[in-house]
Amino acid sequence: MTNHLFDAIRSAADPAATFVEDSKGRVWTYGEMLEESSRLAATLESLGVRPGDRVAVQVEKSVPALMLYLACVRAGAVYLPLNTAYTLNEIEYFVGDAEPSLVVCDPRNRAGIAEIAAAKGASVETLDEAGEGSLIEQARTAPTDYEDVARGSDDLAAILYTSGTTGRSKGAMLSHDNLLSNALTLREFWRFTSSDRLIHSLPIFHTHGLFVATNVILMSGASMHFLPKFDPDEVIRLLGSSTVMMGVPTFYVRLLQHPGLTREAAANMRLFISGSAPLLAETHRAFFGKTGHAILERYGMTETNMNTSNPYEGDRIAGTVGFPLPGVDLRVTDPASGNALPQGETGMIEVKGPNVFKGYWRMPEKTQAEFRPDGFFITGDLGIIDDRGYVHIVGRGKDLVISGGYNIYPKEVETEIDQLDGVVESAVIGVAHPDFGEGVTAVVVRKPGATIKEQDILDGLSDRLARYKQPKRVIFVDELPRNTMGKVQKNVLRNSYADLYGPVA
Repeated sequence: MTNHLFDAIRSAADPAATFVEDSKGRVWTYGEMLEESSRLAATLESLGVRPGDRVAVQVEKSVPALMLYLACVRAGAVYLPLNTAYTLNEIEYFVGDAEPSLVVCDPRNRAGIAEIAAAKGASVETLDEAGEGSLIEQARTAPTDYEDVARGSDDLAAILYTSGTTGRSKGAMLSHDNLLSNALTLREFWRFTSSDRLIHSLPIFHTHGLFVATNVILMSGASMHFLPKFDPDEVIRLLGSSTVMMGVPTFYVRLLQHPGLTREAAANMRLFISGSAPLLAETHRAFFGKTGHAILERYGMTETNMNTSNPYEGDRIAGTVGFPLPGVDLRVTDPASGNALPQGETGMIEVKGPNVFKGYWRMPEKTQAEFRPDGFFITGDLGIIDDRGYVHIVGRGKDLVISGGYNIYPKEVETEIDQLDGVVESAVIGVAHPDFGEGVTAVVVRKPGATIKEQDILDGLSDRLARYKQPKRVIFVDELPRNTMGKVQKNVLRNSYADLYGPVA
């Protein structure tokens, strides 16, 4: 048996071709990637990491950190990336739940993490943002001819913890084939070749930057500019030597504010991709106006990698996430019964395909509850399929507002508010209400200099939405709370305004 994922990576690699160029101009070829990941894989083995062991990693973005992911794959370990913003309290939960044999952390955090790891029998090594640390020191003398551990298509390659907005985070178990099949599908669907160069300014503790961006490049034998974080000046500078960019909506909003974003600057680019959070239709239109490029929006999640995409050729429609990818089945169902709904009706999105994860780590009951008997995964996202077959995401199931017995989909109300003059964006939430159960509540960000008031918004919606859908209150804020991938944290808003309508019996 071969190493299912890494064998595919190896077969696409031209040793002499550029794999990564970092922000300081240092270049790693595919040959150097094979050598570096070999040294790190051998080092992991020398540290007692065995096939199937978890390796938890909380480090800043660097090329050696990327090599560590590949080394885990080669050593048959299960890669477990952790958000760099997690506190020691949160790390203690993840280490306790996943029981890694090794934790790799920033040297600045070693003391606190070592205490947590020791209590669970895990060892600790370090890796800093410059790509140095105790792990790298040990790897310098390791062999470059490491023999990859045999792994099958169903063996675990990674565990990614969900964001945990409701209750404790769950570990999504992703197999070698979950990752490989999705990367190969995206390579073909988005037309990647070895001549592509990606602007990579996403974090690598998340599906988007680690699996979508990196794995697609590896499967294509392509290259990437590897930036430590999103920097509009640097991205504008790199457009002329790049062909593709993957980002979150915030990236595109900030690029639109940059005077250097022009058709001429983006002339060498063939594709701009957005995901991880909804892209405003206004951003889509404005970006096309400035560059002539229609941003390609797609839809995925931690548990499934990518499920849908707007077409490479054809209409990329603002506000939609396109069609199911080849090999992915998608349906919209009644959330209560699970019965399929007719086209055009809003319901729960369910998906099935080789991209869908194996289940939640050590949570068999939760896993069973999230899968239908026929194998479809219940995503928790509410959506609709329009008459052209495009999929629209209207919100999370937990964000559904039930007011006076009526179901209200926040996206519908947000879309109407966002079209009003003076509004940048909005988030609609349900807040406990003594009379209605939940009161529809809008949290709005004004455009700079705008004077739009609460009554202006209510008046603007009076003829556009049924009365039960109209907000009972409108609150203005400077910005909406977001997680690291740009998703609006509606749970934070619900907590902030929990007492807005007074005590509830």
